[in-house]
Amino acid sequence: MFRGKNYKESAKLIDKQALYDPMEAFDLVIKASKAKFDETVELHVKLGVDSRHADQQVRGAIVLPHGTGKTRKVLVFCKEERQQEALDAGADYVGGQEMVDKIQNENFFDYDVVVATPDMMGVVGRLGKILGPKGLMPTPKAGTVTPNIAQAVKEIKAGKIEYRLDKTNIIHCPIGKVSFGPEKLNDNFNALISAIIKAKPAAAKGQYIKSCVTASTMGPGIKINQSKLMQ
Repeated sequence: MFRGKNYKESAKLIDKQALYDPMEAFDLVIKASKAKFDETVELHVKLGVDSRHADQQVRGAIVLPHGTGKTRKVLVFCKEERQQEALDAGADYVGGQEMVDKIQNENFFDYDVVVATPDMMGVVGRLGKILGPKGLMPTPKAGTVTPNIAQAVKEIKAGKIEYRLDKTNIIHCPIGKVSFGPEKLNDNFNALISAIIKAKPAAAKGQYIKSCVTASTMGPGIKINQSKLMQ
């Protein structure tokens, strides 16, 4: 794979065999960030579970203490009498059946999160094949199917993120920006890891956190010492 000059320079700072303590890892992420924009810092956590089994799913949502550094656009599906409430809370788009038609007919995807009231799921359910593959389908587990739409919108705007296993049993999540500095990144990391540990399925056997890697958008991966995380 071709690697640019900046990536190669950054990679020299990191010992690929080493397992770093979180603060040390985030310090290195920042030092290894060479891009001309404020890179997102991501966390990739491989778990010792099997996502093919329903009783080994790991999924939830958490408001990061310092947010993600990105303002996310929110689409809310609710009845007409509650649409102003959603807009007042900060929703970017609000609607009902007309919004379903817009998504189906115009490929409308100018949003990052979809929230729906329970009484709208009969309508929103028709979008399952469109929103599902994009990870945008509202679910009660992620707190995006809720009667408390104002609270849901405010939390998302404040930095609430959803974490969920992919098919390879890895959770990928943004935990902030390089400009946050190591302390804020570490706070967000601790909040996310604690939530993932709390969500450990009863059916999970053996080592739960197999590996934990952080990286900026354009930077190399840095391994975090996962053995200390479960203590």
